[in-house]
Amino acid sequence: MDPNPESRSGIRNGRRRLLVSLVVGAFAALGVGFAAWWFAAGRYYESTDDAYVGGNLVQVTPQVAGTVVAIDADDTDFVTTGQILVELDKADSRVGLDQAEAQLARTVRSVRNLLATDAQLQASVEVRRAELARARDDLARRSKLDTEVPGAVAAEELQHARDTVAAANAALDAASRQLSAQRALTDHTTIESHPDVLEVAAKVREAYLAYARTALPAPVSGFVAKRSVQVGQRVGPGAALMTVVPLDQVWVDANCKEGQLPNLHAGQPVKLIADAYGGAVTYHGKLAGFGAGTGSAFALLPAQNATGNWIKVVQRVPVRIALDPAELRQHPLQIGLSMEVTVDTHDRAGERLPKIAHPAAAYETSAFASMDDLADRRVAAIIAANSGEPRPMAYRESARFAPAGERGARTRSRSPSL
Repeated sequence: MDPNPESRSGIRNGRRRLLVSLVVGAFAALGVGFAAWWFAAGRYYESTDDAYVGGNLVQVTPQVAGTVVAIDADDTDFVTTGQILVELDKADSRVGLDQAEAQLARTVRSVRNLLATDAQLQASVEVRRAELARARDDLARRSKLDTEVPGAVAAEELQHARDTVAAANAALDAASRQLSAQRALTDHTTIESHPDVLEVAAKVREAYLAYARTALPAPVSGFVAKRSVQVGQRVGPGAALMTVVPLDQVWVDANCKEGQLPNLHAGQPVKLIADAYGGAVTYHGKLAGFGAGTGSAFALLPAQNATGNWIKVVQRVPVRIALDPAELRQHPLQIGLSMEVTVDTHDRAGERLPKIAHPAAAYETSAFASMDDLADRRVAAIIAANSGEPRPMAYRESARFAPAGERGARTRSRSPSL
């Protein structure tokens, strides 16, 4: 038997009390430390894991109807701005372009005829004016002779001279009116600026654009996704054929609780961690702006809170975060990836919802810029070829701009060749 059981029991109770005191003290120290951290720094940080990568989904859609004859890109392919992705059958648009060009050539020659007729009528007026002057001189000589020597000129001859002057005057008036009527069609114009030529030239440009739009370029550089078009498919204007995703233009949409919004302001620094890379990669960005409403307000089926079946739910507002382009190039992100977001709210100056407008176009493409220039060059070449002037270089080099099918090779340029 233990000679002193009470002593050993007291020692165990003392150790137990010491252990409990240490545990309570540790929790108290942690609580005090957390409270100190919270008041010093923690209350200035807002975080959420309800955040996802967003970006532009640029759809490739035809502007004219046609049958798909070639698909030059597939899902996961990287394409550059202007690269041809889909080609439509060019037969119908080629016929329309040929008809418009033939009409332009006929119109140019018709205007040339008008201008030539203008010069011809001007010459006719000069002839009539000279005839009138000669008739007046003849009448003046006969009248003077008849005055000086009465009876020297027969009355019939004198009357004929007067009639000749009247007829020449009437002929001059008729020629002048005909010239005025002709000049109403050509005044202050050249072949290039004549209204008839401008009208038909516009139809040539329209036909060329319809022809050029049978090749669908990539509006931006990026990765192809959601390809739904198939060879042989008949497509119409506006049909979504595929999507190009420019992954260098992504951002993060963080869905923050409504209670976090008062502390969030545009321009605040943000740290982000992607689930795809884990904690090994930290992104840095800035709070760019706020959504105009909660997610439920813009949902396909918004909540009907006035029906009576109402449950209080904390609402969330999408907050857009701009990423550092250099970090994004080093560690690319894909649309829809999950992110953990922490916003440093030390700086709370300024309006919570600032009215920020882009000073210039936020997004633009140059993929379709060359079409107008090529159409203008083709119109100028046709006018020069039918105006009787030396053919310009644009026309002499027209073989270079022959359609792809006529060259024997498929085009993959920015837009269909002339």
